[in-house]
Amino acid sequence: MTKLSADPAMQAARELSASLFARPWVFIRGVPSLKFLPPEGPPEIAFAGRSNVGKSSLINALVGAKGLARTSNTPGRTQELNYFVPGGYSGAEDDLPPMALVDMPGYGYAKAPKEQVDQWTKLVFDYMRGRSTLKRVYLLIDSRHGIKKNDEEVMDLLDKAAMSYQIVLTKTDKIKAAGVPRLMGETLDKLKRRPAAYPEVIATSSEKAEGLDDLRVAIALAVTL
Repeated sequence: MTKLSADPAMQAARELSASLFARPWVFIRGVPSLKFLPPEGPPEIAFAGRSNVGKSSLINALVGAKGLARTSNTPGRTQELNYFVPGGYSGAEDDLPPMALVDMPGYGYAKAPKEQVDQWTKLVFDYMRGRSTLKRVYLLIDSRHGIKKNDEEVMDLLDKAAMSYQIVLTKTDKIKAAGVPRLMGETLDKLKRRPAAYPEVIATSSEKAEGLDDLRVAIALAVTL
């Protein structure tokens, strides 16, 4: 048995992951502005990233439901904070789901009207700064492009707010296999001076179902910390 698998917190996270992601998940609410946020209760895990980075596809792959999070070939389609929870809970105060996943609007989509972009950006940033039940933000980075300037701006905000975040590389099936560990190493190097960044990078491919179990366990661990 490895040291990692013997760690009690990691073992508990694996068990929670198996329980949570074996359930069917459901969409409960789209939040166009902060006044429509659900009451703070279960811990929340949010997904951020540039438009067309593959957030919705990754969420669908994580929960095993192809049509749950809306995907589109048109960047910028997600305009709200979309909440998903495991099914089977009534939602009553004594029967709340153990966690929620939040799909946030993508940033950096230049073709949308500036006023619309500013509105989405404010919604996302205000949520990340002010939500006490938000346990971690998973910042998705397209492995074909790496960390861009607008990703760094989001990381600056998260560092300033002391909001824990972890980098997830998406679409690793679109690059050569030998390039994945190199990209992970380069990404980790960029995180060394960032105080709120979790010091591990997860490489994923929604299309090939790679890295999903690692991400599920990481989410479960973040929820329990």
